[in-house]
Amino acid sequence: MLESTRAKLLERLQPGDVVLDVGSWADPFERADWVIDLFPYETRGLYERRGWTKPRAGAGEERFSETTWIQRDVCDREPFPFADGEIDFAICSHTLEDVRDPVWVCSELQRVAKAGYIEVPSRLEEQSWGVGGGEFVGWTHHHWLIDVGEASIEFVFKTHVIHSVPEYYFPHSFWLGLREEEKVQTLWWEGSFAYRERVIFEDSLETIAYLRDFVQAEMAARGFKRPRELRSLPARARARGAALGRRLRERAGGSRLAG
Repeated sequence: MLESTRAKLLERLQPGDVVLDVGSWADPFERADWVIDLFPYETRGLYERRGWTKPRAGAGEERFSETTWIQRDVCDREPFPFADGEIDFAICSHTLEDVRDPVWVCSELQRVAKAGYIEVPSRLEEQSWGVGGGEFVGWTHHHWLIDVGEASIEFVFKTHVIHSVPEYYFPHSFWLGLREEEKVQTLWWEGSFAYRERVIFEDSLETIAYLRDFVQAEMAARGFKRPRELRSLPARARARGAALGRRLRERAGGSRLAG
């Protein structure tokens, strides 16, 4: 979670508000009254244990406890153990991109809470090469590309073709220039928000439009020029990506989406 958001939440939440944090095992929000996550209470705080985050100055005592830590699969299609509207505020930060059924999680967030905050990786980050330090695009454990609107969130399966077609991702140097706020998308909601999965067949013109057009538009808007040398993809992978691109352009008549 962005540190600016953490501070805003601590200022906004009232002492009597009941707060639920969904999927926060690695870095739980200390103000939460309830936490629901697949992993156990005793192993919480992975990021701090590994030194990925530093102890926060002035951080308060954890309001949740082992008793209010619910260990379960949030995608098991069983309703969260709360009545409709029982939670005053629900937080779901950097969880939806990880799970197999984010649409179900959104439906339960909206059912049990009056308002909430969602934070997910932006496509600027998730479509950047070498984010995790390897020869791939975005984070290896993320399943979804996500688009957040004013009161909506949409999920698109992160197809593996994204790793082999250079036009589908930003160069690593592009990602290095992003501000922390640009690496995420946020949704503050009250009452309700729209959510859905958008299904795109991998070998289709829609894939080109969704992946490549986004990259081209963002790079053009920022005046960013793609380096001459592509990332060090193995030759075989580059050849596969080039062949796929040719095949898709041929289907389109070799035309408007060719670049």
